[in-house]
Amino acid sequence: MPSVSLVIPVFNASATLNELHRQLVAVMEEQSSEFEIIFVEDCGKDDSWDIITRISNHDERVKGIQLSRNFGQHNALLCGIRAATGEVVVTLDDDLQNPPGEIPRLLQKLDEGFDVVYGSPVRMQHGLLRNAASYLTKLALQSVMGAEVARHVNAFRAFRTELRRSFAEFRGPFVSIDVLLSWGTTSFANVRVAQEPRSAGDSNYTLGKLIQHAINLMTGFSTLPLQVASILGFIFTIFGAGVLAWVVGRYFVQGTSIPGFPFLASIIAIFSGAQLFALGIFGEYLARMHFRTMDRPAYNVRTTCSSESDKPASDSHYNQK
Repeated sequence: MPSVSLVIPVFNASATLNELHRQLVAVMEEQSSEFEIIFVEDCGKDDSWDIITRISNHDERVKGIQLSRNFGQHNALLCGIRAATGEVVVTLDDDLQNPPGEIPRLLQKLDEGFDVVYGSPVRMQHGLLRNAASYLTKLALQSVMGAEVARHVNAFRAFRTELRRSFAEFRGPFVSIDVLLSWGTTSFANVRVAQEPRSAGDSNYTLGKLIQHAINLMTGFSTLPLQVASILGFIFTIFGAGVLAWVVGRYFVQGTSIPGFPFLASIIAIFSGAQLFALGIFGEYLARMHFRTMDRPAYNVRTTCSSESDKPASDSHYNQK
């Protein structure tokens, strides 16, 4: 078995961390594989970091990384992935919805020659609106990744660590691990796995955050919105030319024009709306270019912990931008 790095972004998960660690250790020891557990604490408001510190003091295979502020799940994952030393990286959530007992299935599928394997749940454990928003986000991700497996993308994933070389120089503040992985390979697969209900707390991915994530995906890693704006502009141009030809033709044939302000106002509203829509899309891209020129880091590490050392990490090793 290859050595495995288990990367878990942590946010307000004090109620589940000890049980998660116990289950991970039990599963990985049974696999007879060298492994490490990397908890990346994303500056939550509970005592998760204290628990991670205690766990790392008693288990030399556990490393803790605490970020200086809340950067988001994918940014925390990027931090943990860059700190991983195993041949394979497995990522999973901190809420026990991704059962550690399913990890061997991901590793077995990876062993068939794939580079990335997703553990997609047999049944989603969310409400109707939440599931619909998640589905739309995956459709957006599919357009960016250009891979059918994007519909099965999940936080529960296993991939070969060597893939991180393809995004070693990535410095943008808007991160999507799945898009970054698609920069290094097209060999994706998925397996159906169980998904447990949340044992504590509520999901941090609300409907609004999912919509924002979809917008970030589309404008941060794809030119599709620009293409949509161009197509809409072309359609409305043809429509306007048709209306104009109709009005002029009626004037020359019948000697009358179309009376009334409502018709004129509606035409103006249609074209003004199309222009504002296109300008909004251009604005999103300009904003991202602005943030890139600011060189804003994807994450910043405050401190680390392990059984070997409790000293803060050096900038050269962990504080990637």
